[in-house]
Amino acid sequence: MNNKIPSTTLGWLLSVGGVVGWFSSFILTVDKIKILENPSYVSSCNINSVLACGNIVTTDQASFFGFPNSLIGVSSFPVLVLIGVLSLSGIQVSKWMFQVIAIISGLATVFVSWLAYQSIYVIEILCPYCIVVWGMTVPIFFLTTRDLLKKSRNSTLKSLSVLTGFLTLGWFLVVGSAIFLQFVI
Repeated sequence: MNNKIPSTTLGWLLSVGGVVGWFSSFILTVDKIKILENPSYVSSCNINSVLACGNIVTTDQASFFGFPNSLIGVSSFPVLVLIGVLSLSGIQVSKWMFQVIAIISGLATVFVSWLAYQSIYVIEILCPYCIVVWGMTVPIFFLTTRDLLKKSRNSTLKSLSVLTGFLTLGWFLVVGSAIFLQFVI
């Protein structure tokens, strides 16, 4: 029996998704610093009144823990890239590492879901870079969970692995629909 936890798909998602998530988090952090230095600075992704990162990074929600949320991404996505690259290169990564990724990315999924709600319904502005981070976080959680469930000794847990794809799709459909209903209709 193959005991390798991550699928090749998860290895690629951690590697590429980690780079994309890090880049978006980095740009948000730089924009936050520039806005702190110069309050009249126009953020790199201020496109219109609806798509405006600069307006988001100044809200209380953007610094929920007392520091810019983007720093969480700047510090955590590189770890995911490293684990993804190690996995893709054939180096055995301990199961507990993927369990930690599942737990932390699960908490992050709850957090970005709350941020999505805040962005869509409370602040009523969308941040393209934030959406990219949400779009990396959720699949990382569900795909890591799927790979762990597939290797479970419990047949019931193993059978639940097929639901993770539907849950990922469902999350994107719910958030996409909310954005459509709030900003397009």
